[in-house]
Amino acid sequence: MKLTPEELATQLPSLTGWTHAEARGGLITKEFQFADFVQAFGFMAQVALHAERMNHHPEWSNVYHRVSVTLTTHDVDGISAKDIEMATLMNRIAAAFTA
Repeated sequence: MKLTPEELATQLPSLTGWTHAEARGGLITKEFQFADFVQAFGFMAQVALHAERMNHHPEWSNVYHRVSVTLTTHDVDGISAKDIEMATLMNRIAAAFTA
């Protein structure tokens, strides 16, 4: 189910570093930076395992120590609770690499 503008407005502030855009019905983006390629790829590997279990896969790309992510739920043409859950999970996994 697509989040309403009110639901989105209350949940976005808790997503540190994520940016909202209206494109494609609504999406959120973030660029993660790590110490090196190994950390960036390790982050992606951990997220991939969770994404597969959730059946919710990010749009992302990796260049050396950066991972750029876009989250949107194609089935609802916008942002859903799955995107918020995935963004929260990604922030938590990234924090473990940068701690």
